[in-house]
Amino acid sequence: MIGAVAEYTETAPGRALVESGELVAGTMARTAAALLFDDGSARVRLDGALAAWLRRTATAADAAPPPPVSPRARCRAGAALAFAAELSVTRAAEGRAVRTDGFLTPGPGGRAPADEVGEGVVLAAQAATEEWRVRHLGYLLAESAVSADLDVAVVSRGLRLGAALTGRQLVLLAAVGRRERAPLPMTPVPQDPRGWTAWGALEDLGELQRGGLLDPPPATPRPGGSALPRLRPADLRLTRRGVLVHRLLALDFVRDQAVTAALADLA
Repeated sequence: MIGAVAEYTETAPGRALVESGELVAGTMARTAAALLFDDGSARVRLDGALAAWLRRTATAADAAPPPPVSPRARCRAGAALAFAAELSVTRAAEGRAVRTDGFLTPGPGGRAPADEVGEGVVLAAQAATEEWRVRHLGYLLAESAVSADLDVAVVSRGLRLGAALTGRQLVLLAAVGRRERAPLPMTPVPQDPRGWTAWGALEDLGELQRGGLLDPPPATPRPGGSALPRLRPADLRLTRRGVLVHRLLALDFVRDQAVTAALADLA
């Protein structure tokens, strides 16, 4: 977490956007804004190129917002940038180096490859009515900044994949991703659930399998109509596509209570 910083006296372009994220991210948003726009007063520091990227993203989103954005949507955009700063501090403390491969370096027109990702995250956060997702959208910015093995096209693909999933699907990916420390249930999932909640959860699971984010793929009917094998949550594995979404959105940070609830929906 970001520690406390001194009070500020001026509001720079973009700073007000990050501060507005307090509605979603809590008081940490003001601390993150000070870290980005007044780092002389902060107890911690961000890498210069990383901080400049987040400032650029905030300033661009604040100066030229797309047509009409609700106040709440604006707060979500600010919160995503605050969460990006928060996880960036954590990654730095873990010794994760910020990439130096040009991802954060502005080119002709003053636009860096990372700016494409930043703009995409701002738009996705504005549209994220399930506001707990905003944290993970911000985390994608922080994770991409320390992931030199992922080029901008792969990061953008991960963002699109994650944005297209339901909230419960993201939580199911989180559940499978932590299977080594929190074993998954051995009880088979229902094949034809009668309750709507279980039906919806099974639909979410099937879409993850058909979309290539979870293995095994859905069972196909056998000749002669013999019984299909019963799927157990314990059988599930992340595919490479699933690993990408899990890694970029830092789904290890999904709360245990949410994982427990999603697995219960499948029971």
